[in-house]
Amino acid sequence: MARSRAQTRERLLAAALDVFAEEGFGRSTVEQICERAGFTRGAFYSNFASLDELFLAMWEQRSRAMLAGIREAVGAAEAAANVEPFDLRRAATRILAAIPVEDRWYRVTAEFTAHALRNPELRSVMAAREAAIQATILPIVASALARAGRRMTDPQALGRALVAVHDGTAVQVLMEPDDPRILEARTDLYVHVLRSYSENSSPSEEK
Repeated sequence: MARSRAQTRERLLAAALDVFAEEGFGRSTVEQICERAGFTRGAFYSNFASLDELFLAMWEQRSRAMLAGIREAVGAAEAAANVEPFDLRRAATRILAAIPVEDRWYRVTAEFTAHALRNPELRSVMAAREAAIQATILPIVASALARAGRRMTDPQALGRALVAVHDGTAVQVLMEPDDPRILEARTDLYVHVLRSYSENSSPSEEK
């Protein structure tokens, strides 16, 4: 029973992403998602109270995958440091490769963010979840910086800056997906932010 319920949720989440991306969050309906997933409205409402709740479940799912990708990328960079000096730019390149910008997901999240801004309660939920993600990411970032001989000077400001860089450069990447200069500039900007909100913690030369 539990496995069947989990599979139903997964199919509804996958169908919802397709529908949201094609129709737009504000124009999507429960009926459209159920039809795409091959379920009834009853199956939907036995798993989610609303489209808002469904999106938040989708966001949580994506966030877990993103955090796992970041941990794996940083772990690989730290492992490589056992045979060569740890390099922030190389680590940033690994991390960005682990969390690629996706056109469909960006469109859906942008529309849901606009929706949430019109709903104070939902806006508070999203803000709390963003803060939780930053709180999870910062220790990972601190570990990577430590391997480069650096320490954070203002963790909260660094967390906000990294989110701002991610959101801002995502638009550029999507607008010009075939321009390699955009990806290079994106990586450079991440490294610049990491350096700007950190300082040397050892007398060794900056990496």
